[in-house]
Amino acid sequence: MTVPASRVRRRPRTPGRLLPLLLATVLLLPVAFLVIQAYRFVDADRDAVEREQLGVEYLRALGPVTEALVNAQSAAVSGHPLPRENLDRAVEQAAAVDARTGDELRTSERWAGIRAKLEALPERSLTDPEDAFNAYGEVTDLLLALYGKVRETSGLIRDPDVDTYFLQDGVGEEMPEALIAAGRLTDLVILIEQRPAADQGRSLMELATLRFAALQPARDLVNNLRAVVESSENAELGANVLNPFDAYQRAVEAMALLALPNRSGAVDTEGLTGARKQAQQAAKQLQPVLLDEIDRLLADRIDRLNRDALLVLGAGSLAVLLLISLAVSSWLSRTQDSPTAIDQPSIGTEPVESDRPTGDRWEPVALRPAGEQTPALQPAGQGREPDRWRPFDAAR
Repeated sequence: MTVPASRVRRRPRTPGRLLPLLLATVLLLPVAFLVIQAYRFVDADRDAVEREQLGVEYLRALGPVTEALVNAQSAAVSGHPLPRENLDRAVEQAAAVDARTGDELRTSERWAGIRAKLEALPERSLTDPEDAFNAYGEVTDLLLALYGKVRETSGLIRDPDVDTYFLQDGVGEEMPEALIAAGRLTDLVILIEQRPAADQGRSLMELATLRFAALQPARDLVNNLRAVVESSENAELGANVLNPFDAYQRAVEAMALLALPNRSGAVDTEGLTGARKQAQQAAKQLQPVLLDEIDRLLADRIDRLNRDALLVLGAGSLAVLLLISLAVSSWLSRTQDSPTAIDQPSIGTEPVESDRPTGDRWEPVALRPAGEQTPALQPAGQGREPDRWRPFDAAR
């Protein structure tokens, strides 16, 4: 006989089903590595630009200190009362900026030294104009060194953008050097008038040196600004820079002529002082315009970096989702295509009654133990051979 087939569950092919997941995992690793590296690069660039913004903020605070210090030096050399209020106010504002950004830019130590010298200036004997000139010269040298430190540690000096580089070079190096040198130049002219005639040769050499030190950075600043204005895509920059730029350029040209001594060795002190004040006033108007333009360029770059970061994260997320989707769909397709059971006949059995025909079907036969011989099958409705002749035997 046969019995209903036992459903034997086939062992799933585990290696074949795990292969898609394994491949997806292997592909996810390099994708994740590339995404993380790209995001780190973008994040590092963004941190660098933010550090440059701190440098711009520091340079903005040093501008009033430079102007007030140059004016205080001129007042001390000429014997006029010191405008201490403006210098103290500028120092306090710069100190507040250094307190916020000094650790990041590593300028706190330098600024502390400059502030100590500035606070000690009124206590020193400045009755001699020569001593005042030398004392303020030491402080202004330290101030120029602080300008360089800010540009270096903030990364402004290494900015890859051409416009930003020339702008920071002009406002962070050439402009303060030109202002300080111009102040020293006019102060030296006043000192030369008070020196004895025996020192005239030395005085003229010092005057020529300071004249070059004042005019060279001023001319470099003019050339750099002209190049930036002509190449910049910001139309407002040219309009904002035009008036103070022209005024500064005219003042520098006037200083170049007025600083030349005449045949007798004298210099037009009043005219040179007036040209210096005009250049200083134009630089005062020009500095915030240039710093604002640098801030705008850096802000635009941060916006681009933020968009790049979003693109990197979006592309990485999409790649991860695609790999996971492919792995899951492959897993499901393999699960549906693989058979889970088969019909297996029992060993040592014969067909069941329902499997035998009666009439047009097989006649049901009693079940017999396995191994016992089964009588021949006969169609339904026909008796066995002895039963067929039984009526004839009864009639006889």
